[in-house]
Amino acid sequence: MSLRVWDERALPRLTDRALRGHDVGELRRATCAGLTGRVLEIGFGSGLNVRWYPPGVSSVTAIEPSDLGWELSAKRRSRSDVPVHRAGLDGQRLDLPDDSHDSALVTFSLCTVPDPLLALREARRVVRAGGRLHALEHGVAPEETVRRWQRRIEPPWGAVAGGCHLTRDVPALLESAGWHVEDREQDYLPGPALVRPWTYVYRLVAD
Repeated sequence: MSLRVWDERALPRLTDRALRGHDVGELRRATCAGLTGRVLEIGFGSGLNVRWYPPGVSSVTAIEPSDLGWELSAKRRSRSDVPVHRAGLDGQRLDLPDDSHDSALVTFSLCTVPDPLLALREARRVVRAGGRLHALEHGVAPEETVRRWQRRIEPPWGAVAGGCHLTRDVPALLESAGWHVEDREQDYLPGPALVRPWTYVYRLVAD
């Protein structure tokens, strides 16, 4: 199997399975709480956040590069009362007007965006003044022992995981892109210490 076929046909299915468990679902629910109005979702994937959209959400503008990921989301979208429109493939370059959305949502996507700062700045441009960004992402761990493993694993891991990075400092990226982090929780997902390089998670709300 070529790397392109792997990325386009296998990886979206594996990602869907890996990120739909109960523990991650509860984090998705908490992350989506408080979203309002027209929501920009960068990295829509297979629609795993759809069931957690709160009543205040009127519509979702989905940015998703994977055609298969979008196909996998069809059933979830059909069950939701919230209209979802796919409006682009690249979160780094949004063909959307300034100040056109009330909120933004990004979950487990900044790790694979080639330039996450550019994507976050685009979200800042598109979300109106006073709007918030809700984020759920994995990233660099606080302990040096885990960080060493993250740095070692990152190159081969990225090659088979769609360019996924393990060492991104998510709160710092948000602040550098012009967002102010107002609510922040971070910890490892439940599981053995062996998987800690992949499971240090940040849940953030920024304005």
